[in-house]
Amino acid sequence: MEYGSILVKLIAGFGGLWAMTRLLGKKEISALTPFDFISAVILGDLVGNTIYEKENSVLMLLFTLAVWTVLSITFEKITMHVRKLRKPLEGEPEILIRDGKIDLRKLRSNNLDFEQLRMMLRAKDTFSINEVAYAIYETNGSLSILKKPQYEPVIRKDLDITGKDVRLPQSLVESGIIQRPVLESFGKPESWLLQELRKKGYPDLASVAYAELNEDGELCVIEAAPHQAKPGEF
Repeated sequence: MEYGSILVKLIAGFGGLWAMTRLLGKKEISALTPFDFISAVILGDLVGNTIYEKENSVLMLLFTLAVWTVLSITFEKITMHVRKLRKPLEGEPEILIRDGKIDLRKLRSNNLDFEQLRMMLRAKDTFSINEVAYAIYETNGSLSILKKPQYEPVIRKDLDITGKDVRLPQSLVESGIIQRPVLESFGKPESWLLQELRKKGYPDLASVAYAELNEDGELCVIEAAPHQAKPGEF
């Protein structure tokens, strides 16, 4: 009976956390605020304790999740609409490098040293502090940078090259299986796809791991490795 109770609580906890996540909205791990981190830790502890303590029922678990969801939504609404509270509750971004000059005081107040700063810059494909005009330490612990003009990459606009419309590449074949809804959205029959694959040296789908129609309308094909000979296998 104890195992059955744990199973029911696990299912209820899973469903409750999923519903809570859907209500609170999507957010990448890298975009978590300090409150989001604390919330995740406490939720894990609450659900874990409720699951393995016999005196705590499934209803108590769902009630706990419901209350925490209400508190989280309330906190989000307060920080969104009451600007005066946003800074003390969530903090604010700190400018570590301003106009190419490092603010040592803010570097120390954020418990950062130069090695950590260089590591975060390397994560932004910047290997020299000298290349940076501005560096902002965000509230989620990430670093946003603006390079000095001479170190910025050249873009089409700089060369006065007219850009063209951009569209997302579309997958037509995955693991040897034709993605028919995508193919139909282009108004193309399967015979067209098979003919195009044969032109590129792929006589059958078994030899194709992946094929997509890129932004230029060109069919790009990745060949299947020998052990991937059967369509649909992973």
